[in-house]
Amino acid sequence: MNRQSEVSRQTKETRINIRLNLDGQGKAEISTGIPFFDHMLTAFTVHGFFDLLISATGDLDVDFHHTVEDTGLVLGQTIQQALSEKGGIHRFGDASVPMDESLSRVTIDLSNRPYLVYNIPNDLKSRGNFDAYLAREFFQAVCVKGGFNLHINALYGENEHHVLESIFKAFGRSLHTATRPISHISGALSTKGCL
Repeated sequence: MNRQSEVSRQTKETRINIRLNLDGQGKAEISTGIPFFDHMLTAFTVHGFFDLLISATGDLDVDFHHTVEDTGLVLGQTIQQALSEKGGIHRFGDASVPMDESLSRVTIDLSNRPYLVYNIPNDLKSRGNFDAYLAREFFQAVCVKGGFNLHINALYGENEHHVLESIFKAFGRSLHTATRPISHISGALSTKGCL
């Protein structure tokens, strides 16, 4: 199977190009102009065993929102295209990842029914320019274009960096599991016969 895809998107606010190989080795080439976001996307890539190239420029002088959200939209579309009809894969994935005092669990269903559940601790410390609420916008965008049912539960944690990193790593792990081929199934894993 050739489970690779490349998608570009250009608006008045952003210009984004993403190339993805679902069956990679965890190689990341990521440049969004937002160093912390690059760090999170690299963690997602490495722990998901994908090869991912992201080149994104945006109106960062306004704020980070457009670049983060649009990167999520393009990444979701890229994953959707790489999976094609989503036949012969596990479909579901679940991963829990600790990061020091933080623990996050991410569960995914590649159902073609976008829905995001996003639970994080209310009292996170060390807020920076890229915070947990901006991360939520990224995951919402990925869900919409990727067709994911995505449940993100940061069970506990105090340091925002640790919480977000555990979330991105768990997202990579759960997506890796969900996209793995099942040799004895050719179509979609669904009682309906399709997703």
